[in-house]
Formats: sequence, C-alpha cells, structure tokens
Amino acid sequence: MPIDLKLHSDIRAMERARFAHQVAEKRRLIKQYKMERERQQKLEEEEEIKRLRKELIPKAQLMPYFDRPFVPRRSKKQPTMPREPKFCIPRHKTIKCCRMSCNDMSGPSQLQHLPSSVEKKI
Repeated sequence: MPIDLKLHSDIRAMERARFAHQVAEKRRLIKQYKMERERQQKLEEEEEIKRLRKELIPKAQLMPYFDRPFVPRRSKKQPTMPREPKFCIPRHKTIKCCRMSCNDMSGPSQLQHLPSSVEKKI
C-alpha cells in the first residue's frame, strides 16, 4: 500500500499558486478600472468641448430701444477745488543722514556743495 505523503513544499506551492492567481486578478481589476476611468474622463472632456463650442457660437443681440432719447442731467456734486501740491517731504520719511528742510534744498547755496557733474544736470 502506498502511503499518501503531504509535503510542506507541495502545500506551499498550492498556496503560492492561489496567491499568484489573486494578484493577477487584482491587477486585471485595477487595469480594467483604470481603462474605465480613462474612458469616462475622455467622454467628459468631449462633452465639455461640445458644450463650449455650443456656447461660443455668436448669437444676435436684441436691438436697443430708442423710443426714449437720452438726456444727460447736471451733476449735483460740487466741482473739485484745486490745491497746491506739497513738494516738501515729511520729516519722518526723510533719511537720517540727509535731514534737511525744504528751504535748505531750494536755496542757491545748495548748488555750491554739489559736484560739477550734478550741477550740469540741474
């Protein structure tokens, strides 16, 4: 009588074949899902293109009504009063090393302290 032996390697081979089959099935499902998603995305893009093309078709606009002529009205606001510009830089915005008043800069003595190249430009 032959003895029925169950080797661990045979059991392991069957488990490995079952696992390989499960992995192959999973990969097939993932590939199928990916293809379905790409197909769905392509259809959505085509629908979007069709919708945009339909919207971009120029359509005639209604004629405006000319039964009431336009009459401009006088504004009720007061006109703007002009003011003199302020050429003086505020004290807090000047650089510390160059703090001079506006009067010092406008005088003719300021030109004496400038180099000759700057004097020509002025």
